Amino acid sequence: MVQVCLNGPRGAADGAVVPLSPEALAESAAAAVAAGATDIHVHPKTPCGGDTLSPRVLATTLEAIRARVSVPVGVTTGAWAEPDPEARLERIRSWTALPDHASVNWHEPGAEELAAALIDRGVGVEAGIWSGTDGAARFAKSPLGPRVLRVLAEVTDTSPDTAQDTARALLSDLGTAPHGRPVLLHGEDGGAWPVLRLAGRLGLATRIGLEDTLLLPDGEPAASNAQLVAAGLVQYGWARRSS
Repeated sequence: MVQVCLNGPRGAADGAVVPLSPEALAESAAAAVAAGATDIHVHPKTPCGGDTLSPRVLATTLEAIRARVSVPVGVTTGAWAEPDPEARLERIRSWTALPDHASVNWHEPGAEELAAALIDRGVGVEAGIWSGTDGAARFAKSPLGPRVLRVLAEVTDTSPDTAQDTARALLSDLGTAPHGRPVLLHGEDGGAWPVLRLAGRLGLATRIGLEDTLLLPDGEPAASNAQLVAAGLVQYGWARRSS
């Protein structure tokens, strides 16, 4: 599986190539799926470009994307979108339209309660385990572990020289099959491409998109999420695996 992460917390300052509005996100999602993406991760945005858990914005964003693609669509629940754990939980409970899945960062306060609320509503949970946090240790003890959709092994080391080593250490902390759930491994910025290539060698799911990097493997600026997905499939070794 290659997921496309359309925008992340990036905003207008990162350039016009980053999709922000529901219409731009839908167009970018359609092109990325045509390029080979099989799953979508998106950060719904306020008109000012900030991440939001607003039920109205979420519904509008999901409606726009689903009108263009038929693959699963997931969203963030990151604490930066709503820092107060109780308020974040109430936001989730007030959603009128539901994503197929949502990422929950296991090191953040209130992660267990948030994941439980999502599961109760029939939303798949991507357990976000960040390198450099106690997320892996917390997840190992979680009774919700066997019920999540997948584990996101998220490498926050942005150095192209050390990101793969950090990824291997994170995978070691998680164990070979954390609660029996599949693992999606990805990096960010300078670590995005080295970690994606490692995921390919290990046969793990991965993701790529403008959330994780604005650059192609050769260091040139990416023109779109679709271009990153196409390059990602080559770097991952998809053609070799499909032959």
